[in-house]
Amino acid sequence: MEIRSNTKPPKGAVKGTATGLFMMCFFTMIWAGVAFGGLRETGYAWLLAIFPLLSIVFFVKGIALFKMAKGIPVSTSETDKAEQKRIGKWFGITFGAEALGIFIGINLVVNLGYPELTLPVMALVVGLHFYPMAKIFKRSVDYYLATFSTLFALCSIVFTLRKMMPANYILAFLGIGLAVTTSCYGLYMARQATKWSNN
Repeated sequence: MEIRSNTKPPKGAVKGTATGLFMMCFFTMIWAGVAFGGLRETGYAWLLAIFPLLSIVFFVKGIALFKMAKGIPVSTSETDKAEQKRIGKWFGITFGAEALGIFIGINLVVNLGYPELTLPVMALVVGLHFYPMAKIFKRSVDYYLATFSTLFALCSIVFTLRKMMPANYILAFLGIGLAVTTSCYGLYMARQATKWSNN
């Protein structure tokens, strides 16, 4: 949920955004690592350096938000309490569904004899799980980034099944696509953090 910059943010929103920044830091590095695995034998791996740099920014911004949250009193507003409870409930449900979807998807492709689809299927579930996040956090940006990451995952599945390019290039394609997605989420949250810090 985006908070207008001219209002004092609730403690829960600040801590939630800080946690989100840490998650984007972690997952950006994971997907950048996948891309590096595909490009390490080429001369293009250095282009991925942008992702570790962005991850550092997300980490620093997350730390700053947690420090900010310490100075914000816990809201006694029933509206804020109800909203945080709603977000926590549906975030937990969505996260659990994502984990289950990844487990089922990986087992399905492995048992069907397509272990090379493990990462693309995982990315597909990750992309799809952002659609309900748009509703939970009331952010339209989630729809765009969910579609972007889902398309990259679907293309990677098609490329793999049809052997349209070498496996390492498919990994690079998938990793870069998902790293761009998580980086955009991180930048969106970092922008919100900057607004709060400047109030």
